[in-house]
Amino acid sequence: MQELRRITIDPDLMGGKPCIRGMRVTVGMIVEAIAAGRSVEDLLADFPYLEELDIREALAFAASLAQGREVHVAS
Repeated sequence: MQELRRITIDPDLMGGKPCIRGMRVTVGMIVEAIAAGRSVEDLLADFPYLEELDIREALAFAASLAQGREVHVAS
């Protein structure tokens, strides 16, 4: 079981979707951008308040879910 500290889920933020550090940037937005060909550097330029570790953790979260693993996130 992996614990991710930069991913938060708050029912009052973005409809309860997993977000980056309580911001209005969802894991889905990050994964979708990477899938569309955006690089980590592109995302950091687009969202200067993000850190590379935020993006890596979003990808780890998505990968864990895709593998059917249980993931614990910050509240």
